[in-house]
Amino acid sequence: MVSWLKNFIKSRFYILKVRNRFNASTQIALRSIYHQYREMAKNKEVPPLRETGFRVFSQFEEDGLLLFIFAMIGTASERFIEIGANDGINSNCANLAINFGWHGLFVDADKQAIKRGMRFYQKYPDPYHYPPKFVCASVSRESINGILKDAGFEGSIDLLSIDIDGNDYWIWDAITVVQPRVVIIETHVEFGLNNVVVPYDPDYVYPGKHPDYHGASPVAMVKLGKKKGYRLVGANRLGHNHIFVRDELTGDLLPEVETKCLLQHPSTIESFKKFDSIRDWEYMRP
Repeated sequence: MVSWLKNFIKSRFYILKVRNRFNASTQIALRSIYHQYREMAKNKEVPPLRETGFRVFSQFEEDGLLLFIFAMIGTASERFIEIGANDGINSNCANLAINFGWHGLFVDADKQAIKRGMRFYQKYPDPYHYPPKFVCASVSRESINGILKDAGFEGSIDLLSIDIDGNDYWIWDAITVVQPRVVIIETHVEFGLNNVVVPYDPDYVYPGKHPDYHGASPVAMVKLGKKKGYRLVGANRLGHNHIFVRDELTGDLLPEVETKCLLQHPSTIESFKKFDSIRDWEYMRP
């Protein structure tokens, strides 16, 4: 990243601390960064995606990565769906809802988390006056499209986030009622570069019969993305949240990346050893 951009972001980043994430000054800083990226995109002089991450509400640096991506491709509907959202506050979509006025749907099976999220968004003094919807449900391949449709979400949306510690692969594969422009989804990096998916179990609840026997490897998830018309553009530094953009939207500003390039963090490489104890278990290989 060019030095002047580093200084530009650094000069505004101090107000993105957790205790200040609801301040108007945080919105100003985020929008300043967003519009700076937009200007850079016009000249096709942008930093690599991996250098743009930061956290406001997300668990890791997904907030910054998503902000950069939408600065590159623009927005269409400013609608999102987050499956496995917990309370919708510390989530991948909260920053877009709170600081950019996006509307969306949070889905989670935890009743208390859903109640907590609903209370927060009802009380938060948001200037847009259009809080997100919440649905308390355990999703399955058989139910997911009905859940989304019943909540009023069909057609094109800007962002789909899936993080349910288990059937993530199978839920994305099953979704047809919405067509997201960007997908961020959890992969199981402990599977390393093996092309494996744990077979679908509609009754699965983490940790199941083994805490590392669930989900899909990054390699398998990339294959699913390609089948659905998406290309891999990046991930958080630990590699477990992969980000996909529809093929026709990426262009030169968001080049496709290789899976192995996203699995280089020392803790990620160390986690590959966990696959040894379950290597001979049942898997599907797409």
